Amino acid sequence: MPRLSEVIAALESLWPAERAESWDAVGTVVGDPEQQVTRVLFAVDPVRDTVEEALRLGADLLVTHHPLYLRGTTTVAATGFKGRVVHTLIKNDIALHVAHTNADTADPGVSDALAGALDLRVVGPLVPDPTDPEGRRGLGRICELDHPVTVRDLADRAAARLPATAQGIRVAGDPEALVRRVVVSGGSGDSLFDAVRAAGADAFLTADLRHHPASEAVAHSPLALLDAAHWATEWPWCELAAAQLDEISDRHGWDLRVHVSKTVTDPWTSHSPSPGAPN
Repeated sequence: MPRLSEVIAALESLWPAERAESWDAVGTVVGDPEQQVTRVLFAVDPVRDTVEEALRLGADLLVTHHPLYLRGTTTVAATGFKGRVVHTLIKNDIALHVAHTNADTADPGVSDALAGALDLRVVGPLVPDPTDPEGRRGLGRICELDHPVTVRDLADRAAARLPATAQGIRVAGDPEALVRRVVVSGGSGDSLFDAVRAAGADAFLTADLRHHPASEAVAHSPLALLDAAHWATEWPWCELAAAQLDEISDRHGWDLRVHVSKTVTDPWTSHSPSPGAPN
C-alpha cells in the first residue's frame, strides 16, 4: 500500500498547486505523510456529511474540490463546524486534500467533466492558460454539438444528466433558439460573459448566475443562459478525478479502492414553484 505522501505526489502531478489562483487554498489540509492509504473518497465539499461518509467507508484520504479554509482561520477548535471536521479527520486518521482552481483549469479538468456529462464535444478552453504551450489548459470549455438542439432540449439534457438538485436548471433566453456552440464552466461563471460572447457561443451553461450580470448579458445579445446548481456542475469532476487516480493506482500496483461520494451537499434542499410561473 502506498504512503499518503506518494498518493499526494500523484494528485499534485494531476493538479499542481502552483496552478491554483493566488487567493485559493489548495493542497493537503490534514494527514500524516507516512500513513498508508488503502481507500480514497472524492467529494465536492469537505463538510460533516462527506467526512462521515469517509469514516463509514474506512477511507484513509478524502479529496475534495472545495477548500475547507478558503480565507484562513485562527482556530480549529471543535466548537465550530469546520473545527469539528478537522477533529473528526485527525481522530480517525483520515487525510484531507483539496484541488480547487488548479483542477478547474487542468487538462482534463472540471469543465471537461461537465462537458462529458452532457455529451458535448470540447474544442478548447474558453480562457486559455498562457503557460500551456499546447493551449489545452484553461478556464471553461468551448464545445460543439454534432447536431443543433434547442435551448429547451439542452436544458432538459442538463437536468437529466447532472445530479438532481432542488434548483434544477434555470434558463434565460428563447427556449426554442437553436444551439450549435455552447460554453460550459463548472462553478460560478458570471465573470466570463465577455469571453463567452467572443467565443461565438449560442448558449452558456454554468452556475451561480446573479441577477444583474445575467440581465445585462441577455440584453446584450441572444446568448442563452443555463444556470445549474454550483455543486451539480462540479460533481462530474469527482468521477473524472477518481478514474484518473484509479489509472495511477493500476500503473503503480497500489490496489487502491477509490470511491465517489453520492451525498448531495448542495445547500438548497427544496423548491416551491411560483403559481403561474413560466415553465
